[in-house]
Amino acid sequence: MITLDFSGIQLKLKREENNTLVFDPIRKRWLVLTPEEHVRQYVIAYFKDGMQYPTALTSVEKKIKVGTLNKRFDVVIYDRTHQPWMLVECKAPEIVISEASLNQLLNYQRTMQCRYWVLTNGHQTYCADAQNINEINWLRSLPPYQL
Repeated sequence: MITLDFSGIQLKLKREENNTLVFDPIRKRWLVLTPEEHVRQYVIAYFKDGMQYPTALTSVEKKIKVGTLNKRFDVVIYDRTHQPWMLVECKAPEIVISEASLNQLLNYQRTMQCRYWVLTNGHQTYCADAQNINEINWLRSLPPYQL
């Protein structure tokens, strides 16, 4: 398991009617701050500020076709040739990362074909290097972006 330190991250928040909204710097819009969105925004900020992953090569909640179904991935980081590099599945903090979470990510992986996979609920974070599909390597830290 990997520990992500979100302590220095300040999300851009505002109140509107009965909702708290968060500004998504990738999608460039205000969104309702659900528990899952909270985790997603902390992860995006951590990737941008803590890991220096390029925001121009980051995509959030885009539609993909998984078999015959339309699904949405949480976050994908692309390499400099615009190929999917890292697939991230975010869960609300109260959702335990489980085999079901991994299966959801693997369904997206069949379409996206990313080298790295990340599963997180903000408290539990796992990252795998899937370069060799026959031998998944679970990592102790997130990989640096040096492509």
